[in-house]
Amino acid sequence: MPGLDLSRPFHPVNIAVLTVSDTRTLETDKSGDVLVQRLTEAGHVLAGREIVTDDIPSITARLRAWIADDGIDVVLSTGGTGLTGRDVTPEAFEQVMEKRIEGFGELFRQLGYQKIGTSTIQSRALAGVARGTYLFAIPGSSGACKDAWDDILIHQLDFRYRPCNFVEIMPRLREHEGAREKVKSAG
Repeated sequence: MPGLDLSRPFHPVNIAVLTVSDTRTLETDKSGDVLVQRLTEAGHVLAGREIVTDDIPSITARLRAWIADDGIDVVLSTGGTGLTGRDVTPEAFEQVMEKRIEGFGELFRQLGYQKIGTSTIQSRALAGVARGTYLFAIPGSSGACKDAWDDILIHQLDFRYRPCNFVEIMPRLREHEGAREKVKSAG
């Protein structure tokens, strides 16, 4: 049965929150506030917070900076995952991700179907990994942020969660880099 194994220690994770919006400010960013509140209440560390406009260069620049920062383990973005012309967060993520985590978007939409019916099909929520950093693109509504955190991320970002979780494999996410270095030094 899945759940917390309280015999294991909790490991706080360093998480950055990125809001993608042309109109929100820190004072009006309810979705970002939801993510910040939930991650800090869970015992994690807010490692950064920023708002960028709905354009691919702004999103990818912020993602690349946080991916390069060894003090950030996870990036949670909110906004820009819909179908309109300004919704380009998934396209920006595709430019920086090394691997996709297909199950995140699939599970998010499955859970969404139970709450909002077929409207969930309009979500392009997705996740991936780049240089050992987890990346999650969540829709911009505060309800979507609550659902993503409460139903998926709170568990997967907790080392104690069984049978498995994202935290326990963090040390192995960059194994391929060591292999590349060995090939370079041997050549």
